[in-house]
Amino acid sequence: MWVCFTCWHMVSSKLNPEIWSRIAPFALYMLFMAAVDIFAQVAPVDVDLRWLYGIKVGLVALLLWSLRRYYVELNDISTLKLRSWLSAITVGVLVFIAWINLDAPWMLLGEPSEGFDPGNGSEACLLMATRVMGAALVVPLMEELFWRSFLMRWIHNQHFLNVNPKQVGALALLVSSALFAIEHTEWFAGLIAGLAYGLLYIRSGKIWMPIIAHAVTNGILGVWIIYTGNWHYW
Repeated sequence: MWVCFTCWHMVSSKLNPEIWSRIAPFALYMLFMAAVDIFAQVAPVDVDLRWLYGIKVGLVALLLWSLRRYYVELNDISTLKLRSWLSAITVGVLVFIAWINLDAPWMLLGEPSEGFDPGNGSEACLLMATRVMGAALVVPLMEELFWRSFLMRWIHNQHFLNVNPKQVGALALLVSSALFAIEHTEWFAGLIAGLAYGLLYIRSGKIWMPIIAHAVTNGILGVWIIYTGNWHYW
């Protein structure tokens, strides 16, 4: 594992670390998803693939931590006031409400999957806790650093670190939100979420605002999935 991170630092030193430090965690997450899908087709029937989610988010979290010095925009969390927190939380709740209601057939890419069913027994609680914590703590940080902090500003100007989020134009917002949407089966809900998180970032100028909103959405969604058994949302 540490060999991989050492190799990454050698490569990043030759490239633009501000760009690749935001791409790498997202790329690792997506590559791991693809690898799991392939592995699921050839793995022995007695292999429980549900535990791979914890490994995936754990590796992404470790990579984010190792690259933390490049995420300069995360240093302003102490400047957020109560009003900002309440605004981000409100947006997160509204996106959750939209997410579970925008499920008409034309709003979906393909058929809903069976999802992540933790099953029953003593291990189910650990599987559910891992899933909720990964979705609420790791995924929002990883995705917002990629989709909003990097990609949305990069579309506006390739020297993205010099771009004040409040200056990002409508085209960058729409393109990044559309790409964010097609990452999800629920593409229309994903589009609404992308626009909501993007506008929150543009209006506030702080990346922590969409991170908090995204975390609230995913956290509430996780609890709702467990309560209702709608595993296909996972």
